[in-house]
Amino acid sequence: MSSADLRVIPLHALFKGSRWRVEAMRSYSVDQLIWFTRGQGRLTVGGLTRGYGAHNAVYIPAGTMHSFELTANVFGTAVFMAPDHDLPFPDHPCHLRIRDAADQAELTLILDNLQREVEGDHPARLRAAGYHAGLLTVWLERQMLNHEDALAEKTAARRLARRYSDMVEQRFHLHESVSDYAAQLGVTPTHLTRVCKESCGRTASDFLADRKIAEAQRLLADTRMPIKKIAEGLGFASAAYFTRAFQTRAGNTPMNFRKSSNIKAQNGTVKVS
Repeated sequence: MSSADLRVIPLHALFKGSRWRVEAMRSYSVDQLIWFTRGQGRLTVGGLTRGYGAHNAVYIPAGTMHSFELTANVFGTAVFMAPDHDLPFPDHPCHLRIRDAADQAELTLILDNLQREVEGDHPARLRAAGYHAGLLTVWLERQMLNHEDALAEKTAARRLARRYSDMVEQRFHLHESVSDYAAQLGVTPTHLTRVCKESCGRTASDFLADRKIAEAQRLLADTRMPIKKIAEGLGFASAAYFTRAFQTRAGNTPMNFRKSSNIKAQNGTVKVS
């Protein structure tokens, strides 16, 4: 583990100059834990939308589709683990509302110690950071055993929404419709849409389109890939159709979005892949 692998980032730094990076439907290639200490909003993880508030801890495994509202009134910390870590984090997302003051203080202390070691220059700091990250897994495991308000798949509808979310994450770049996804899941498009609407407040087609546009935003902001290639890579029939779809959902053309993102990047936006 190196200091560049494990990152501890204040929440406000995640959307500095570029709010779409957290509000867009996307996934990261690393496990993350978010600790909200002030403010409130809504988050969508694995096809399920819930409200969050102060003293909420949310764990999101790598490759899990998610998005969350983040305003200037929301404070907290995000931890992004190393891609190759071998720590025993859960293999499914969870959302914990931590009401006990001692448990809140314990997590805050772990995160403070972890950040100090990652960003500091003390001897053996990387080994120490690994130990503190290990304590983070212990804290999370204990809280999951003691709380029933995790993002559990307690109903058939939630399980279907999660399966659809996982499938979209794996296949959103292909030229497949909601009907194609529904057929693979063994349900009708109408049923899939109804389940998505109940679980995350958006239709199945909106869910799929949001993921495609979020990936387009990432590619436009973080790469020099030609717009035509981006459109082809995301399964759009033509660059013109991609431009219309992008402008409808992002409120800007792909070219103008790229120019704007390049300007904002110069102001120090934090990137997490």
